[in-house]
Amino acid sequence: MMRTRIAVVIVALSVMAAAACFAANPQMGTWKLNEARSKLAPDMGKNTTVVYSEQKDKIKVTIDGVGKDGKPRHSVWVGKFDGKAYPVKGNNIPVNSIAYRVINDRTNEVTAMKDGKLMWSGKIEVAADGKSRTATINGTDENGKKFKSKAVYDKE
Repeated sequence: MMRTRIAVVIVALSVMAAAACFAANPQMGTWKLNEARSKLAPDMGKNTTVVYSEQKDKIKVTIDGVGKDGKPRHSVWVGKFDGKAYPVKGNNIPVNSIAYRVINDRTNEVTAMKDGKLMWSGKIEVAADGKSRTATINGTDENGKKFKSKAVYDKE
């Protein structure tokens, strides 16, 4: 009788562990900028829509927004959340590689570089309810001016 209970508990724990391993990444999906809740750095442009999607064993991040010059900007990053820099391609973007690293199941650390030089870094955290995410970044613009920005996004 005791062995049966132990076996049932082990099976139940194994199922829960497997479910946790395969749980959907809360970053995935389409996120729209909530300007009212954001504190964007002046003259930095803004990302109005961010889409995270799975692409085989990698993540694809597609960003649309407006550059500091008021012109549309679009970028695509494909890579892993492993802390290594992967190229980002697009138009009107101030960086050419980005590295994401998982901190926990709802938080990523992000680092953006231009030709190997650190431009900005920060963290992206999905709220516990999964309905919003906040990207907080600190960096230096191309003129050497330091900035801090907080962008809040709502899940579509």
